[in-house]
Amino acid sequence: MNDQANHSNHRQALVVGAGPVGMTAALALRHYGIEVAILEAEPKERTRPGSRAIFFHNATLKHLEEICPGLGFSFAEKGIIWRTKRTLYRGKEVYVRHYPAPPPGELPHFTSVHQSVIEGVLYDACVASGVEFFWSQPVASLRTSEEGVELTTEDGNVWTAAYVIGADGARSVVRREIGAQLVGPRSHDTFIVVDVQEDNENPLPVERVFHYQHPAMDGRNVLYVPFKDGWRVDLQLLEDDDESTFGSLEGVKGWLVRVMDAKYAKRITWVSTYQFHQAVASTFTDAHRRVLLAGEAAHLFAPFGARGFNSGVPDSVLAARAIAAAFAAESREAAERAILDAAEERHFAAEYNRDCAAIALEHIQGNSPYMNTKRELAASLASVVPSLGKWLDEGPYGPKVNHARMRTKY
Repeated sequence: MNDQANHSNHRQALVVGAGPVGMTAALALRHYGIEVAILEAEPKERTRPGSRAIFFHNATLKHLEEICPGLGFSFAEKGIIWRTKRTLYRGKEVYVRHYPAPPPGELPHFTSVHQSVIEGVLYDACVASGVEFFWSQPVASLRTSEEGVELTTEDGNVWTAAYVIGADGARSVVRREIGAQLVGPRSHDTFIVVDVQEDNENPLPVERVFHYQHPAMDGRNVLYVPFKDGWRVDLQLLEDDDESTFGSLEGVKGWLVRVMDAKYAKRITWVSTYQFHQAVASTFTDAHRRVLLAGEAAHLFAPFGARGFNSGVPDSVLAARAIAAAFAAESREAAERAILDAAEERHFAAEYNRDCAAIALEHIQGNSPYMNTKRELAASLASVVPSLGKWLDEGPYGPKVNHARMRTKY
């Protein structure tokens, strides 16, 4: 298929954004038999550095398998499944868990895949299912009415559709154009994220390892997550740390040799320094119930628990399901209700995830006397009270929040 084929600019549905969430939305729409095109602001050959989204929850694999049979298993096969996770406190192991191999024919509990692989697999699946791609088409404006949606791109092209899914990321134009605002704070905590290539002739054990106050890093937390042929290493800086000291390439080489074999300092492929938002859009739909937001257009989370991509996938699947229901509805009121119900359900899920991520940050780095004491007591007693070690291990993921109204976890 020619991605830039010359067609009229009307589709049953449009997706804005060709990242993993946007492509998932398009696949889900095709699953329901809906004609769809993706408008992407960047060119097709854009550079997409770093691992970024790498972790699939089992629920995410199941969603992908549902909308495109074989896709969940494809990601499971292309990724790696670490069978062991460890948590240490000041160098002392306080928790370890070993996972069994998934039974034949069943999806694993999780898998870890580099985002470049994720995007390639999703793109191929989209093309095979009939999704059209239009590259270098940044949206400039969007207008909704009772009849549908009109989008205008920066080069003046006008597109129309009955429904739109906005998956255009943290700086979402779609979110802005429907009048939604991000609600929530920006964290002052700084993280350094480093990708390193594995030495396949002499690799490390494939384990997820989290260090509270790594003894070689003067009290800073360090997380190691394996992915296919590499590792992601997260360093959590202290409040008074100089970001440039730790986040420059030379700075990373300086501290990486303190927490990994020195050979990995020569295998660095990507470095990113970031602070994160903990924000949710004020609404996930427009006044006319013609637009739904998904992924980072709808919410920005701390990375704990891999809640970004793993929340964006159900955002997309539920949005596509709602659009299919709206097309099948016997009245405008019923169609609008289908869209609103999906928007409200995913808005609630986003608030849940934001709360979990906020708790995780306090869990692993909170400096209150209460939290410091709680962590130290848990570490000292973990060998005799295993549940305390499990509590420490929950930190990087975000301990669960007890919401009575919770309908969908991710």
